[in-house]
Amino acid sequence: MAKFCTNCGHKLEENQSFCVSCGKKVDNTSENNSQKQYSNIHSKSKVIAGLLGIFLGAFGVHNFYLGYNNKAIAQLLITVLSCCILSQISAIWGFIEGILILCGNIKTDADGNPLVD
Repeated sequence: MAKFCTNCGHKLEENQSFCVSCGKKVDNTSENNSQKQYSNIHSKSKVIAGLLGIFLGAFGVHNFYLGYNNKAIAQLLITVLSCCILSQISAIWGFIEGILILCGNIKTDADGNPLVD
């Protein structure tokens, strides 16, 4: 099972005694630095992501928040480059994704961390 630094969440090698990211001493005898603690450090809120999708989906804000930058840039460009003429397409796209996030069909961010309630 992979170990992660309890201070910064950086992935650790098996017999590493210090975290190369933050410099904190690593306790190799306990299993306290588990994946669960790591995911809590980097988890994003499902409610915030859903509401951003519903209200600001035309600009791709929810996708920027979750780390899906390519989709977010596509939504933003559709809205901005068309001088808001095609913003309805991005708005509907964002609204649907916002509902899917709130319903639990989209469960992780771009890094694979689970969304928290």
